[in-house]
Amino acid sequence: MARADRLFRLMQLFRDLPAPVTAARLAEGTGVSLRTLYRDIDTLRAGGALIDGEPGYGYRLVEDTALPPQTFGREEIEALVLGLAEVRYMGDRALAAAAEMALAKITATLPERQQRQAMHAVVKSYRFEGRPEPAIHMGALREACWEERALDLVYVDTDGQRTERRIWPLSIIFFEKVQMCLAWCCLRQGFRRFRLDRMEAIAATGESFRPRRVPLLRAFLDEIRAETAKRRPPGPG
Repeated sequence: MARADRLFRLMQLFRDLPAPVTAARLAEGTGVSLRTLYRDIDTLRAGGALIDGEPGYGYRLVEDTALPPQTFGREEIEALVLGLAEVRYMGDRALAAAAEMALAKITATLPERQQRQAMHAVVKSYRFEGRPEPAIHMGALREACWEERALDLVYVDTDGQRTERRIWPLSIIFFEKVQMCLAWCCLRQGFRRFRLDRMEAIAATGESFRPRRVPLLRAFLDEIRAETAKRRPPGPG
């Protein structure tokens, strides 16, 4: 591991692990000897990171100079903790890991009192039933949305019929029970909602639909709102 990458990894361990964290645990996490670890800690300190502790006691990141200091109200902290907990449940493994890292980074920038509030937030979110992982690569689906590139999709509909089609992925929607991809279907020449658990395979293509994602998504959402309004029962006369 390159030295710069190792120092970045060390800083991330300080953010992620409960303090004080032992030198042995930090050395294991960065794959170096204790002697090298102590030199790396001295390097971070020389660069401005405020790291408290010493050999035999453990270390604690007092102030993370790599990130700007943040100030949040208590309810804002509760909202962040709750929202990221939901991402850990609803997202795939990569997204769940990103939520963990984001919370660690945010917490590292808070004053000590607010760090305690984040670690012991009153509002909690627990899910006792795990969400099954989709068969497709979720990172590839998100990348196609961001890069506005078409995907070739193998899809199984409600009747069990398997079709192959090309789609322009616009957005990924998380519901309580299912996840859906809102897309323009090139086969049907219209907007479609594809359940992720019915996607058998996706493949990247070189076809770009940039810069049409935002206006297409806006039009699709307008269509969904119109459908919802039609189904809504009329109010009292």
